[in-house]
Amino acid sequence: MGLYFKLITTLIWVSSIMWCPITNAQTWELDDISIAESFNEIEPLFEIPSEDDGSITLINFWATWCGPCVKELPYIESLHQSFEKGKIDITLVSLDFKRDLKKKLLPFLNKQSIQSKVILLTDPKEHEWIDKVDPSWSGAIPITVIIKGGKKYFIEKVFHSDKELLNYIQSLP
Repeated sequence: MGLYFKLITTLIWVSSIMWCPITNAQTWELDDISIAESFNEIEPLFEIPSEDDGSITLINFWATWCGPCVKELPYIESLHQSFEKGKIDITLVSLDFKRDLKKKLLPFLNKQSIQSKVILLTDPKEHEWIDKVDPSWSGAIPITVIIKGGKKYFIEKVFHSDKELLNYIQSLP
C-alpha cells in the first residue's frame, strides 16, 4: 500500500510540473491597461529627448484582430532579452475596441505572456491623430515608431523575425 501511495503521489507531482509551468510572466488585469480616450494622452511618448542617453523607445500600433500584428508581437517582445534592462522602452498601443477589453485583449495579453506596457487607444478621430504619428502613415497596422539617437523613425512594415527587427534597430544611427 505504501509503495502504491508513493507512486501515485509522484505521478501527480510530475504531471503538475508538466501541466503548470512556472513563469514570471505578468498576469494582466483591467487595472494594468491604460485607456487613452484621446491621442493627446499618449502624444508625449513620441517626444524626442533633448539628450541622447543611448536608450531606445519603441511604440507599436497593433490590434488583436490584425493577423500581421499578432504575428509580429513575439518579435517585439523578444527585444526585452536583446537589450539591457532600461535600454529599451516598449509600448504597445492597441487599437482594439473598448468593448473587447475583457473578452479579447486581456485574454490575449495573458496567453501571449506580454511584458511590454500596453495602452488601449480609443480615440475615434484617427483622421486627426494618424498624421501626428507620421504624415506618411496610410492608416494600416501594424506600424512601429522607434526613437533612437535623437531621431524618430517611422516603419510601416511587418517584421518577419526577431533577427530582422533587431538588425533594423541596430542599423539605425
